[in-house]
Amino acid sequence: MSDVQLGVIETKIPSRLDRLPWSRFHWRIVLGLGTAWVLDGLEVTIVGSVASRLTEHGSGISISAAGIGVAAALYVVGACAGALVFGHLTDRFGRKKLFLITLGLYMVATAVTAVSFSAWFFFLFRFLTGAGIGGEYAAINSAIDELIPARARGRIDLVINGSYWIGSILGSALALLFLDESIFPADIGWRLTFVLGLILASAVMVVRRHVPESPRWLFIHGREEEAEAIVDAIESDVQEHTDAPLAPVRRTLTVRQRRAIGFRSIVRTAIKEYPTRSILCVALFVGQAFIYNGITFNLGTLMTKFFHVASGTTPVFLILYAAANFVGPLVLGRLFDTVGRIPMISGTYIGSAVLGLLLAGLFVETGLLGAWTFIAVVMATFLLASAGASAAYLTSSEIFPMETRALSIAFFYAIGTAVGGIAGPLLFGPLISTGSKGLVGLAFVIGAVLMAAGGVTELVFGVKAEQAQLEDIAKPLTAEEGEGAQEGAGVAEGEEAAEGEEAAPVQLAASTHRARAAEHRAAAAEHRARFHEILAGTARGGPKADEQLELEDTLAQVSDARALAEDERTAAAEARADLQRAAAAAHPGDRAGDGTLHAVRAAELRARSHDDEAQALLSADDAESERHRRLADAALERARSAEQLALASEARRHGDGGAVHEAWAEMHEHRAEAIEHEVSGRADVAAGHGRRADQAAERARALSFRQEAAEHRARAATEHEEHDTRMAASSGSGTGDATGLVARQRREAQARAEASADDERIRERLTRRGRRELSGMRRYRPGPGRLGRAFGPTASPPLAEEALDHEIVAIERALHDHGATDRRELARLVGARYWGPGVFNEALRQAVADGAVRRL
Repeated sequence: MSDVQLGVIETKIPSRLDRLPWSRFHWRIVLGLGTAWVLDGLEVTIVGSVASRLTEHGSGISISAAGIGVAAALYVVGACAGALVFGHLTDRFGRKKLFLITLGLYMVATAVTAVSFSAWFFFLFRFLTGAGIGGEYAAINSAIDELIPARARGRIDLVINGSYWIGSILGSALALLFLDESIFPADIGWRLTFVLGLILASAVMVVRRHVPESPRWLFIHGREEEAEAIVDAIESDVQEHTDAPLAPVRRTLTVRQRRAIGFRSIVRTAIKEYPTRSILCVALFVGQAFIYNGITFNLGTLMTKFFHVASGTTPVFLILYAAANFVGPLVLGRLFDTVGRIPMISGTYIGSAVLGLLLAGLFVETGLLGAWTFIAVVMATFLLASAGASAAYLTSSEIFPMETRALSIAFFYAIGTAVGGIAGPLLFGPLISTGSKGLVGLAFVIGAVLMAAGGVTELVFGVKAEQAQLEDIAKPLTAEEGEGAQEGAGVAEGEEAAEGEEAAPVQLAASTHRARAAEHRAAAAEHRARFHEILAGTARGGPKADEQLELEDTLAQVSDARALAEDERTAAAEARADLQRAAAAAHPGDRAGDGTLHAVRAAELRARSHDDEAQALLSADDAESERHRRLADAALERARSAEQLALASEARRHGDGGAVHEAWAEMHEHRAEAIEHEVSGRADVAAGHGRRADQAAERARALSFRQEAAEHRARAATEHEEHDTRMAASSGSGTGDATGLVARQRREAQARAEASADDERIRERLTRRGRRELSGMRRYRPGPGRLGRAFGPTASPPLAEEALDHEIVAIERALHDHGATDRRELARLVGARYWGPGVFNEALRQAVADGAVRRL
């Protein structure tokens, strides 16, 4: 029953959730769901803390130091498997159902681990415990991001992911108690640390039962009434506890509901539709998984082996390590929403890599580091690394469509952890066992290099997702289908639907957009009516009346912008319907629809531009308003680029090449990039795109003039042929043909001679001008062409030397015919009023400088 369609709905739920002020409800989400990482930190740290005890005689279980590494690797393998299995089930059956099941699995597995009697039994239930935690990652991260407002999603997600280290601190502190042999026997204390996990998870289960299902997941899967009821309850709770009125929401999302999304569709979306985002997530997860799993699982053994720290004291160092890791996301988290994702993620990854290399160098140099100085450098390194590692989960959660969110987290967590998370413990454990500082230092270097690679990948492929609605970062698959944005989807899937059935959904979308446009225009008319009613009732004016008038005028403009956006979406939907009908009748390889595809994209981008204009009008903050205006400009530039590509496609169909339109499209695309980077504060990158836009514009102008020259030559040739034909017809004999040919050849020779004389005259003038400038007689050149020129196909070039030569020749002829003449009379004789501003003066100056004209 995968991909079964249920219907098309329009919902405001995403915008309603994102505009909520922070409230008790959001704290409940943080406490109920964020504790998953506390449990994971508790589990990992417990093993790290009790590792040395498990290898000692009398522990009740026989495990070597290498066996501790195996147990850590099996925990990670279980986490990968659990993430993949439960991730897919989370996207299929809902967030809440799965985050209760995965927590239940964790509770059972960690409780049974406490009664382990042999290595194989311990290994088995470490695997199952990891499976429960891996499932938690997928279910919890997706639910958090779908319930937390966009403006705070980055910092909250980072802090919640960073809460892992609260569990680590708790596990280390309690390990100090449970590993104290004066309180608990050696074979009992370590078992009680696992029982602690069961107790904490039981408390979390009680809180988690009151966390609602994600409304975003519900409305996509045909349960919109339940989703609306949940959002209504959330809004009521927020208003009750904040006493803040909620702003009205007008932005909607149209989706075609599905009972479930096929696994193949989900994987294809991640790999085929978003390849660079997939590469980004793999790089981020591999880097952080290697260095974190390698260090965390083996830090206790490392402190004991190389710095001779007693096993009962090891947890003190683990507490310090964990504290630094929690401080990182807590302090830096806000910057991920303000400074931006790309600079912060790349900065934390590359910064931690530099410190990691420093750590490796100091560790290898015998005597430079003691136990306390070593842990201090480790803390500095992981203060940065922890913020970056938390951002890896945030990135994989927010940059893929909603239907793939949980599986995307699971998929990239599994790949990254399989490469880095399993390799890390397996590499560090045996290397520590060798007692060689050089070999352990090499492992630190590998971790630093992988972290640096993640930071560089973020710089190249990073996504600007700060404070953006999830549906804007990656449009839901069902929303694209509901609005018909997947061009020719039926054909791509091999479906052979009838023409009417295939076009029906996009026709339905077109009628929906037309209805919305009419509603927005009605709202605009209402606001203008109130505007004039206020004017009529407040003849005396006043500050209050002025404020009301400004409000109504602004709201009318907002409604107009939204109506225009719906008009563009209507045009896009109608074009898609035409495209689908044409695709059904087209022959394989027919590219006739390419121009329509570009036209559809242009309409969608213009709609986005109007949406940003409306948002700019509604923004209370001037900076935010300007940001939306600039984004509207960027969307409009991209729309112009798409329009030029549509024209290029049409030109290619008619054999005209289309190179001019492609050059203009490139110019508009670079202008859009420049605007977007300027908005995000990357002025250097914006300047680079601005220069490339200038270059593309000049190429387009050159191609335009070459095309114009070719057209004129073709027209001249046609005229010559017609002239010769008429001459032949009038003579009535072959002699006429020969005479016409000779006459045409004579005219062409004369034209070439005149052009050559013009070229020579211009060349001589430029040579004389160069000499004058070199000799200092002329320090500047007046006239147009020195300042920056406007962009776009309609921009006119500067005054050409050929045109200037024609004006100079006209002046010379007028003086030759009329003799010495007054300046004003000379201007009248040559018709200078039609030449344009400054042209006559420039031509006269050049004529005097050339010696062709003298002043009396």
